[in-house]
Amino acid sequence: MRISTIKYLIISLVALLLYSCSASRMAEKRYRDGVYNALGLERQRKDNFSLYKEVASWLGTPHREGGLSRNGIDCSGLVFNVYKSVYHKTLERNSAAQYKNNCDRIGKWRLREGDLVFFNTTLRGSRINHVGIYLKDHKFIHTSTSRGVMVSSLDEDFFQKAWVCGGRVKYYK
Repeated sequence: MRISTIKYLIISLVALLLYSCSASRMAEKRYRDGVYNALGLERQRKDNFSLYKEVASWLGTPHREGGLSRNGIDCSGLVFNVYKSVYHKTLERNSAAQYKNNCDRIGKWRLREGDLVFFNTTLRGSRINHVGIYLKDHKFIHTSTSRGVMVSSLDEDFFQKAWVCGGRVKYYK
C-alpha cells in the first residue's frame, strides 16, 4: 500500500510539472504573439525578440521634445533608450549626431532589423531631423508629434519623400 501511494504521488508530481511547463509555454507564446500583433508584424524565428519586446513597450508613449521617459519622449530619445536597453550601446542624443557619429550610411535595400532610418520631415534639403529604428518588412518605429511612439511604413508617401538615408550603428565600446 505504501509503495502504491508513493507511485501515485510521483506520477501526480510529474503530471503537474508537465502541465505547468506546457501552460508556461502557452503563456509565453501568447505574450510573443501579442508583441507582434501590437507592432503589426509577422513572427519569424530569426527575429531579435528583445528588440521587438522593448519597442512594443514604448508604443503609445506621447511625444515630448527632449523627453527621455515613458511620460514623454522624442525620436532620438526613443532610439537612445532602445539601443541602451537592447544593445547596451550609448548613442548620441539627437538624430543628426546619431547619424554623423554613430552610423555608417546604408541604402534602403540593405536595411536590417535594428538599423536606423533618417528623415528630413521639413521636406526641404537633406538635413536630418527625424530618426526611427527599422524593424522589418519596410516597417520602423519612431515618435510622431501627434500620435506618440508608433510603427510606420517606409512605403508611406510622406516617408518616401522625407527619406534621407539608413544607418548601421558602428561597433564601438
